Amino acid sequence: MARGHQKIQSQQKNAKKQADIKKAKGHDQKAAAKAALVYTCAVCRTQMPDPKTFKQHFESKHPKSPMPPELVDVEA
Repeated sequence: MARGHQKIQSQQKNAKKQADIKKAKGHDQKAAAKAALVYTCAVCRTQMPDPKTFKQHFESKHPKSPMPPELVDVEA
């Protein structure tokens, strides 16, 4: 196990390495969230992440419109 000055140098080196990895990765929350919104309502153009949410949205917001064929067999 490293002691004293060697330990401090090791910690600084690791912190710099982790920061470089994080910077290179370039994680973007907005892009990830946008990629998750797969389903788009044909009536109001609202985007939803999964078919269950899409069906719930359609039933509550557009009750008079006919149900899209991709949502008929989905359980809400």
